[in-house]
Amino acid sequence: MKIPKRRKTREVRAGGVIIGGKAPVSVQSMTCTQTSDIRATLAQIRRLAKAGCELVRVAVPDSAALSALSALTKSSPLPLVADIHFKVDFALGALEAGCDKIRINPGNLGGLKPFQTVLRKAAGTGAAIRIGVNSGSVEKDLLNRYGGPTPQAMVESALRFIETAEKCRFHQLVVSIKSSHAPDAVEANRLLSKAMDYPIHIGITEAGTQHYGTLKSAVGLGALLLDGIGDTLRVSLTGDPVLEIPAAFDILKAAGVRLVSPEVISCPTCGRLQYNMDKVAREIEKKLQTIRKPLRVAVMGCVVNGPGEAKEADIALAGGRNSALLFVRGKKVAQVREDEMVEAVIAAAKSFQ
Repeated sequence: MKIPKRRKTREVRAGGVIIGGKAPVSVQSMTCTQTSDIRATLAQIRRLAKAGCELVRVAVPDSAALSALSALTKSSPLPLVADIHFKVDFALGALEAGCDKIRINPGNLGGLKPFQTVLRKAAGTGAAIRIGVNSGSVEKDLLNRYGGPTPQAMVESALRFIETAEKCRFHQLVVSIKSSHAPDAVEANRLLSKAMDYPIHIGITEAGTQHYGTLKSAVGLGALLLDGIGDTLRVSLTGDPVLEIPAAFDILKAAGVRLVSPEVISCPTCGRLQYNMDKVAREIEKKLQTIRKPLRVAVMGCVVNGPGEAKEADIALAGGRNSALLFVRGKKVAQVREDEMVEAVIAAAKSFQ
């Protein structure tokens, strides 16, 4: 299987997670609790960590949230990213509280001097900074020049802030340009990737509810990942953020970028089918969720495509009449009845080395 060639970027550390360089594309999310509610926020962070999340962001909209950061950084199982808007003193406070990374839109901090103040503070703590640019933070002169917050305008805005950071000799940068319109997000990040070598955080902002938001994110993020663009990502879904994590890993898996759990390949079924493949495939997919191995598992309905997929997959079923041939590493190892199929595949997956 061909893996997309990653764009070469610098390495940036956020706590124990490396973003960019040769590190795998990391998955992150953001809590939706009141950050000031330390107990609830930590509970959600732990649920995210259990689901596979690798970095977590918390909103810091008020002084109560800011006051909670010290306790959160001490107890969080994940590197903590503080989400800061408008208030420079909140950014400085988050760094003092030990946050591993802060996310700011320099355009809404009130100018370059406040941004430089944050850069100097971050340099002293070792924290990373994510420069975020969106349509609402683009400078007026760029809006006038480009006729609005176009991808070109957002990229130029980001490059201005990168230049400021480099003048301050600060290089612990991750850059993101997001849009709720997938084509704009793709175009902007393609332009950005050609203009600088810092790690890029990719995402489709305000993507929507679970079903459509996942599809929309898959379109935009998939296009970028196949181009080798993206060093960390978030799938932004309305509701419980824990749902974002399997969606993110599935997008990475489908793009061939990162496999941390089995990928199930199954045919769409047709009139040649002679066993309940839909039920078998669903049960296999469900039971494989507890197995953390990068396997390709094919569940096929008939002899037309089954043997071919079996040669490409690590484990495969090629269906017949109420039975199937079981393949492991492309070799036929058994013929199993319909009621044996699920357990046969799971057993093979558990023993796979």
